[in-house]
Amino acid sequence: MIHREEMTLKTKGETQVVDLTEGVRALVRRSGVREGTVHLFVPGSTAGLTTVELEPGCVADLRAAFERVAPRNAHYDHNERWGDGNGFSHVRAALLGPSLTVPVADGAPLLGTWQQVVLVDFDNRGRDRKVVATVMGE
Repeated sequence: MIHREEMTLKTKGETQVVDLTEGVRALVRRSGVREGTVHLFVPGSTAGLTTVELEPGCVADLRAAFERVAPRNAHYDHNERWGDGNGFSHVRAALLGPSLTVPVADGAPLLGTWQQVVLVDFDNRGRDRKVVATVMGE
């Protein structure tokens, strides 16, 4: 069985971390899949998906790590070409990646006790975001 849904959300950008966990759990339940996987994909080139322990210290550490790796104020050729000032967000999103796959067992995503599914919006402004979720299995 294959079940696809889209989740929509408004984001603020600026390395905002958005918890998708409960939405993912709900769509897996709606899918009727008991054993399989849920694959998530965010269209666009300035956001990514991952799992993290969603607590303020971890979120601050994640933001700081991305600032060290792809600093907002560094030179980006993308900014020279397009003038939109979000070259850093494209690099950060490429490093994180646009997709995530989580196993499903007994009709629920197999996540650790402190593990949440999150979207990270790296853009320099808010956006209307979509996350495409495909649940596959039996």
